[in-house]
Amino acid sequence: MSRNYKEDQTNEVEALDSIYCGDMEILATEPHYKFQIPIATEEYSSEEPEKGLACKLVFTFTATYPDGAPVVEIEEPENFEDMFETRLLEHLQKTIEENLGMEMIFSLVSSAQEWLNERWDEHKFHQEELREQKLREIEEEERKKFEGTRVTVESFLKWKLEFEESTGIAAKREKNNVSKKQTGRELFMCDNTLNDSDIKFLLEAGENIENVKIDETLFQDIGELDLDDDDDEDWVPGADDDDD
Repeated sequence: MSRNYKEDQTNEVEALDSIYCGDMEILATEPHYKFQIPIATEEYSSEEPEKGLACKLVFTFTATYPDGAPVVEIEEPENFEDMFETRLLEHLQKTIEENLGMEMIFSLVSSAQEWLNERWDEHKFHQEELREQKLREIEEEERKKFEGTRVTVESFLKWKLEFEESTGIAAKREKNNVSKKQTGRELFMCDNTLNDSDIKFLLEAGENIENVKIDETLFQDIGELDLDDDDDEDWVPGADDDDD
């Protein structure tokens, strides 16, 4: 006795309509039944569509269903990532192959529902990992602020050199070192202002050169000094005392 596919299909549609009362929508009855059933993860709601996954499964019976596979389509996917539709259809195809010859729509809907829940759990787990990683990065940044940079001899010397150059300390130190090493004669030769006589400064101060008084007593004994124009190359200190 041959199988009455049309009758079997009608009975299954009526059973599905009672199971998914209010959610299942019959789109066509001829030449074959076509209907859609919405599925979603537990956390999904129309008020907060960003929380969860959802879609509509559209089934179309063929002439020999359930011995032949039904046509399955996915419409109005919500929050599906790339390739989710393809992966879900591949998953349902395996379920179809396992249930050929039996009414399978309820099994397909349940399998698709479970698949969505698993993908959403993976999504939440990944988001939690990202959140924890972000917290660790923030905590690490805060810790570095309190800890500061570890100082080594090399890093300190480098910082000291850069600091002294930026503040001019190095240049001042070098200038002071040069000044300390110069003799009075060298300073005199380097600084032209030292060439100016006291008389020039007096004139700049408004003093008349005629008003400059010289203390002659400072030079009274200068004539008594034995200053020869020619130095005696044979002179030996203390030799005159021996002659006496």
